[in-house]
Amino acid sequence: MAAINIAFEAPEVENGCGPSKASPIDMAHLATQTMGDKALEVEVLQLFAKQARGCLHTFGQEDADHRATAHRLKGAASAIGAFNVVKAAGDIENLGADAARVAAVTLAIVEAEHFILKLCRA
Repeated sequence: MAAINIAFEAPEVENGCGPSKASPIDMAHLATQTMGDKALEVEVLQLFAKQARGCLHTFGQEDADHRATAHRLKGAASAIGAFNVVKAAGDIENLGADAARVAAVTLAIVEAEHFILKLCRA
């Protein structure tokens, strides 16, 4: 289990390692949610990445219920501490899925996924 010390060895983000709010995943929030269980952290992060990819696919479908998808994504992101995704998904949920809001949620998801991949590789 390569990612056993996730909360303590989180990869740096472009603007440097800083408070939890500066990274795509709030590792302190995640540790609280998983009660410090590192294996569970890995599992829920990987599940989130898979679910988020599915949501992106749904946002690309014209006849899909984008608000319901955004609501599910917002809940999943909130659970793991992906607060940039929470905000972007909340904007879609409240204001609709225009191109700019879909681009914003896509960027937030890609940043979170990239962070998760770095954690799981460590």
